[in-house]
Amino acid sequence: MQPSLRPGLTARLDYVVPAERTVPHLLPESDDFAALPAILATGYLVGVVEWACMRAIQGHLEHGEQTLGVHVDLSHEAPTPAGATLTVDVELTAVEGRQLTFTVHARDDAGTVCRGTHRRAVINAERFHARLDPRIRRSVA
Repeated sequence: MQPSLRPGLTARLDYVVPAERTVPHLLPESDDFAALPAILATGYLVGVVEWACMRAIQGHLEHGEQTLGVHVDLSHEAPTPAGATLTVDVELTAVEGRQLTFTVHARDDAGTVCRGTHRRAVINAERFHARLDPRIRRSVA
C-alpha cells in the first residue's frame, strides 16, 4: 500500500441502471425474483458501491495489490427504476492495517437510495490466487 492510501480519499460514480440489473434479472433461474418489479436489485447495488470504492483508491495500491470486499452494511431505502441514474459517493474513512472502511451515500433524482459502510481488504493478488487454486480444483473435481 502506498503512503497516499489514507482517510479522506473520495470518489463519485454515476451509474445509469440498465434493465438487466433489475431484480427480475438477479437470479433468472428463480421464479421468485422474476415476479418482482424491475428496479435496481440490492445485489447489483452492492456491486456498484464496491466499484465506487475501488475507484476511490485507484493509484494508491502497490503493483500486485488488489482489494476485495469483506463486509457490507448498507441500507436500500428506495427503489431506482431502470433508466434512472444512481449517483454513489464514497469516502475512505479508516485504514486499519490492510482493512479499508468507506462511508457510502447513494441517491437518484428522487432522493437517498442507500447509505452505510463498506469494508475492503488489500490483498496480494499472486498469494491470493495461490491459495484459491486448490479450492477451484476441489470444486471442479
